[in-house]
Amino acid sequence: MARIINITERLDFEESPKLKVKDVELAVNDDASTMLRVMQLLDDGEGITPSDVVAMYELVFPEGERKKLDKLKLNFRDFQTVVNAAISLVTGTEMDGEGEKEP
Repeated sequence: MARIINITERLDFEESPKLKVKDVELAVNDDASTMLRVMQLLDDGEGITPSDVVAMYELVFPEGERKKLDKLKLNFRDFQTVVNAAISLVTGTEMDGEGEKEP
């Protein structure tokens, strides 16, 4: 019989993390396959282009969350900041000036 190791207790099954922009909460995709695709875009060896930012945006935010974000009418610089913050949130890297964390 094959050996079975139960690792369930080591895994985190909580809901997806969220960003807050103004009074809008945005759920962020944190599944591994999405983040691997984002990391591939970040690690292509060249500078990040606007099309890369849009691709990461579409990967990191589910469609409903993108609609909420689109309604905020952010300028491109702020849009990039939101996308970068979402990636940082999921990967666990710190951003300068990060807002408060919910308990």
